[in-house]
Amino acid sequence: MSETTNDQTRYKFIYFVPPSSLTATKEAIFSTSLAGRFPASEPLYTDVCFHTSGTGNFTPSTTSSPHIGTPGHQEILEELKVELQITGAENVKTVVKVLKE
Repeated sequence: MSETTNDQTRYKFIYFVPPSSLTATKEAIFSTSLAGRFPASEPLYTDVCFHTSGTGNFTPSTTSSPHIGTPGHQEILEELKVELQITGAENVKTVVKVLKE
């Protein structure tokens, strides 16, 4: 899935995930070989990311179909904030697509 591009713009990619989904999401992202590589061109390190634990809260709208929670009721739960670097806008789009699958 590796993309060849001249775009060397570096993006800080951040997402939030329940602890139970951390491994699956990181494996999906890193399997693209587009993220978490340092340096990006000829990586000396791969699968590079940083994650921190915190408490998230949200209220799904009454018309939503949430994966977690009940529409109209506030949810408070443990989440992880995951940060990694991606080089190139098209690569960011690809990683977002993979993460949504």
